[in-house]
Amino acid sequence: MAHTPRAVVIGAGIGGLTAAAALHRRGWRVTVLERAPSLEPVGSAISLAPNSLRALDVIGAGDEIRDLAAAQGDGGLRAPDGRWLSRADTRAAAERFGGPLVLLHRATLVDLLAARLPADAVRTAVEARLADPGDARRPARVSTPDGELEADLVVGADGIRSAVRGRLFPDHPGPVYAGFTTWRLLLPLPGLRFSSHETWGRGRMWGTHPLKDGRVYAYAAAMTPAGHRAPDDERAELLRRFGDWHEPVPAVLAAARPGDVLRHDVHHIATPLPAFHRGRVALLGDAAHAMPPTLGQGGNQAVEDAVVLALRTGGASVADDLAGYTAARLPRTTGIARKAVRIARVNMAGSRAAVAARDTLLTVLSKAGPALFLRGFDGIADWRPPPPPYASLQAGVDQR
Repeated sequence: MAHTPRAVVIGAGIGGLTAAAALHRRGWRVTVLERAPSLEPVGSAISLAPNSLRALDVIGAGDEIRDLAAAQGDGGLRAPDGRWLSRADTRAAAERFGGPLVLLHRATLVDLLAARLPADAVRTAVEARLADPGDARRPARVSTPDGELEADLVVGADGIRSAVRGRLFPDHPGPVYAGFTTWRLLLPLPGLRFSSHETWGRGRMWGTHPLKDGRVYAYAAAMTPAGHRAPDDERAELLRRFGDWHEPVPAVLAAARPGDVLRHDVHHIATPLPAFHRGRVALLGDAAHAMPPTLGQGGNQAVEDAVVLALRTGGASVADDLAGYTAARLPRTTGIARKAVRIARVNMAGSRAAVAARDTLLTVLSKAGPALFLRGFDGIADWRPPPPPYASLQAGVDQR
């Protein structure tokens, strides 16, 4: 009787659920362990670019998500007084990269992914710990309050403070503060009409985007000391920092309540890991390569990781297959993470001279046409999943 390989995924975020769905589709027996009491994610949105949508095609979810795309219009970059620094051409972007950018609630994506798993695959309120990474001769082991689980593959998808990463690479320095904090809001504002935009100020930025269901997703960032919090509440802090910016920023803040605002300091992995695997354990997403949100690629790269991991990993030689996973993912994600850091230095510029030079350059480049801006996403948004044959084909794993 053929061996059915078993995978244990630690962390039920977007990367972990995508990996679980992709592995299940390829014939693995999958268990997802999540320490939170439910799968309800933090109330914010995520943007899925054409690269991750093509990855989601592998598990049959791409078109379902594309149907959720809202009409973004031709927005772009603005100054705090409302001047357009550059205009975006969404049609040109979709043609260049082979599809739209889809903005949707994280909960919607989580539900779509979880629905592709057996009902008993996800276990919430479970504290999981990697007990043994295993090797080519023995399985990996994960300890839980209910006992140990043995697995042919363990996926560490436990986020930026990953305990799995710390177990595999105890000497790695881990994440560092990126120098700025972020706020996020998701509000029902069906009557609000505006062009999707991002606005860059001096050491501050704001973005406002419509969702297909009538809600508005807004986010902001500012250079602040790590750990700083508002003396009253975060909505009041946003009013102080952004209340005099152009519409629709004041309208969004007027509709928000203090409890609608989420605030998180931004950390990233500045020193790349030596590998994304050890033994029978693979890291993905923020656990492997947390990056600033300035390219909007953090979640997208987690989805790519998950699908590549499933496609490259068979049941018979997992320890060997994971070296190929590292070779495929570490250089790509390192390059994208470094680019996100460089972009953060530009859009969060703090000196008046740097802001003036930045805005002038954006205006000049905008007049040259959208191709110059879109070129910055070449090699990122045009990515495609690896073609067959896959490792699991060679190992005889069911491809359904």
